Amino acid sequence: MTLITIIGRGHSGTRAISNTLAASGVFMGQPLNGSWDLIPPQDMYDACRVFAKYVKWNGGLNWDWSEAFNSEIPKEFKSLLFTFLESVLTSDAPIKGWKIPETTLCFPWISRIFPKAKYIFWIRNPRDCIIGGHVTDDMHTFGIQYPETDNVREKRAYSWRYQYDLVKATARPEQWIEVRLEDFVLKQDETLSRLEDFLGFKLVKIPVKPEAVGRYILDDQNPETGTNYYDIFEPAMHEYGYEIPAK
Repeated sequence: MTLITIIGRGHSGTRAISNTLAASGVFMGQPLNGSWDLIPPQDMYDACRVFAKYVKWNGGLNWDWSEAFNSEIPKEFKSLLFTFLESVLTSDAPIKGWKIPETTLCFPWISRIFPKAKYIFWIRNPRDCIIGGHVTDDMHTFGIQYPETDNVREKRAYSWRYQYDLVKATARPEQWIEVRLEDFVLKQDETLSRLEDFLGFKLVKIPVKPEAVGRYILDDQNPETGTNYYDIFEPAMHEYGYEIPAK
């Protein structure tokens, strides 16, 4: 049995890989919504809130996950997670998995519960990622503290940076691959080949939209939308080869 899950903040384009996996015969749970998320999400949301109790915020961009890393995983978390994943875990499909962006919020415990799963970390230029709204924009909803701001896009930026930092701070699972949405869209054949080597089976080529890449360019031209770049993106921009705007 092969188990696959996708890690990546909301609006990272994770629906593209979830759609690809489903079209390629992977059972992604049921039911699925239009974003190819496993739903209903409430149990996963509540599981994320349990995880948040083990996160200490020291102000600014300083979150301490040491308690979460070192503590025994609570039974409450496991119960909520297994209820959310019931359709996946009880399926006799030889290759199965799930996608919901909130998995990222509790990734350290997911990786401990499923150490042999295959993890796909899906990345997108954060400038594109924060243009649209997502349920994780205000992390207070999930019990995570962060710098106070009334600016919606700044909230999204903090959410993006928190999830980036959390993933980077977590020990890598045994089976791990990182994929940029931009490569999946603009170099689909090459990227599918990488994924096939990692997953061990052939993938279907789904239609992609080139306009999904670089949406921040048009956003920059609209004076009413506000900024889509924050300096807190800089480490990730360097790491993943995204262009940092001139100041």
